[in-house]
Amino acid sequence: MKPTSVRQTGAKRIGVIGVGEIGRAIVTGLHAGGDEAPEVFLSPRGARTAAELSSRFQGVQVCADNQEVVDRSEVVLVAVRRQDRHEALAGLTVDRDKLVVNVMAGVANDDLRRTLATDAPLVRAIPLPSIRERRSVTVTFPSHPVTDALFERLGGALPVGDEAAFDVFSALTGTLTTHYAYLATLTSWASEQGITSDDADRYIRGLFQGVGRALSDESRSLDRLAADHETPNGNNERIRTTWFDHANSEALHKALDDLLAHLRQPG
Repeated sequence: MKPTSVRQTGAKRIGVIGVGEIGRAIVTGLHAGGDEAPEVFLSPRGARTAAELSSRFQGVQVCADNQEVVDRSEVVLVAVRRQDRHEALAGLTVDRDKLVVNVMAGVANDDLRRTLATDAPLVRAIPLPSIRERRSVTVTFPSHPVTDALFERLGGALPVGDEAAFDVFSALTGTLTTHYAYLATLTSWASEQGITSDDADRYIRGLFQGVGRALSDESRSLDRLAADHETPNGNNERIRTTWFDHANSEALHKALDDLLAHLRQPG
């Protein structure tokens, strides 16, 4: 497959307001493939990260303020924390010829439009940290050719039909650190059995990196993958049925329901 060019994305100038973990990942991903990268304009918010990215990548510049980011960009990614958006975006003028990409969790497009007081098109997106390696599918709403091409370049775009569906995907991202905590718990348990922490850590990482590679086989459903890794009355079946039982599954459903309700509350 030929690499996607800047012309194919339709965006040669991209601005990022809020240069935290996701902002860093997006900028890194734009420069990860060896293809032509767009110019990137960074807000001074997150000054240390912005300065590091500017020194590392050609064509990445730190602007004096957020208005300069908007003025110099065709596509503006808003990546500030939900609770900081009013302070960060207050007083900005966003002309209707811009495209604004909203990557703030729990902030609906109508909310952002009121904050910005703009008629510019708005697209929500859920980029994940692995976008830096172009390995992450990004959910978007609504579909827009420029945004979808941009995220296809960064690992894949998954446009959804309405904001309610978008919120469901947003809730799913809330399970990421639980997965890491689960792996840390396995490592801790092994250490309690006399295994050195380094050996336990190395083994657990290798074990689940293999699981991650198996996920690339999209010909098998997730249930099928689980079944293929399990033998009747074997070790995997024992842990699944004694620990991840019906009550555990229901608790996870309840936690996701509560998170989804929170995401849909006006901010």
